[in-house]
Amino acid sequence: MITGYVLGESLRPGAEFAPQGLRIRAVKRLDVSASAADGQPPLWTLVEWEADEGAAQEIADALAGALEPAHGWYADFTVGDERVVVFAGKVFRYRRGDAAGRAEAIAHGRSVGTPPHQLDWAE
Repeated sequence: MITGYVLGESLRPGAEFAPQGLRIRAVKRLDVSASAADGQPPLWTLVEWEADEGAAQEIADALAGALEPAHGWYADFTVGDERVVVFAGKVFRYRRGDAAGRAEAIAHGRSVGTPPHQLDWAE
């Protein structure tokens, strides 16, 4: 099983994130006003989900198609020993401990405007 999160605010207007087999585990509202970057809302809606491991690519593709490109929004999750980091239109997959793969995803995040303090997913 894989689990992940997507921020409601990270989805572009009109987008739908509903890959087959996705199950919602929880929905939470967070006050991130102390760390939100310019252009980001001070309150975030965190949607925790789960799915079978075989759905990883479909989920990554659905996120890549639904995420808002402005402000460098991304979502990430793990599949076995792989980390999947998804930006609007771009998916990175690399094995845990792969510093070069992680650096490539971080460099992309910087290039699309992800605030540096938000490029903090686990290795």
